[in-house]
Amino acid sequence: MNLKLTKIYFSIQDYLIILFGTLLYGFGFNAFILSNEIVTGGVSGICALIFFASNGLIPVSVSYFVINVALLIVALKILGFKFLIKTIFGVFSLSTSLSFFEWLLGGQPILHDQPFMSIIIGAFMCGAGLGLVFSANGSTGGTDIIGAVINKYKNISIGRILLFCDFLIISSSFLLFHNVDKIVFGFVEMFISNYVLDMVLNGNRQSVQFLIFSQKYDEIADRIIHELGRGCTILDGHGGYSHKPVKVVVLLAKKSESVSIFRLVKRIDHQAFISQSIVRGVYGEGFDQIKT
Repeated sequence: MNLKLTKIYFSIQDYLIILFGTLLYGFGFNAFILSNEIVTGGVSGICALIFFASNGLIPVSVSYFVINVALLIVALKILGFKFLIKTIFGVFSLSTSLSFFEWLLGGQPILHDQPFMSIIIGAFMCGAGLGLVFSANGSTGGTDIIGAVINKYKNISIGRILLFCDFLIISSSFLLFHNVDKIVFGFVEMFISNYVLDMVLNGNRQSVQFLIFSQKYDEIADRIIHELGRGCTILDGHGGYSHKPVKVVVLLAKKSESVSIFRLVKRIDHQAFISQSIVRGVYGEGFDQIKT
């Protein structure tokens, strides 16, 4: 598989992950959260407020789509089309998912008379869904766009911006329901969802460093570049015991790619010596963006 085909494969894989993540979110939101009249954070929370204020006349999927289209138009000039292309796909995918499960479930909760358990399950599903979307470098739009725009010009973390927006949205549900319990449930959902999101996101984005000692270093480096689409560096070394010159292939990759790397190396040289270690952060092309 050459580099071009590898990039196409991972691109298609990203979109499939985003699609699955939005389906998971759409089901969890409709089946366990909206059906229990709980308002969450983000644009989905704003849409829930509109839904309840209109007595169900304006579906969440409709208001979600309209608000995000407006935000995308505003952000398109600031962030650029390349940055937003997966966000556009994520917005359309999640809008469709919300609409589908609105129709399928008819606004009825999966668990009756168990709001707290419903919130926990729904938060896990929504957090996992968003984590999958973000792990594929995608986005579902909404306050993520607002956070990205502000973060571009101000040295304020996106997480802090989103937390402030969520606090305002969830607290405003008191104006509709006059019920403190629902606000508490909303904050519980927010914290669990964000925790699960971080777990999924960090698990998928965790990076590893390989030190590969092999006499077939040249072939290994070439296959890593052309089959896995990863760059690598060849260092000169000197054996402490043998006192002979050695070559060391240094490779940084995602933890999810570890098995493929081990298989590739062992297929070329089953006597290769491989060291794998977890690295705290990797920034640059193919990994996280450098923030200044």
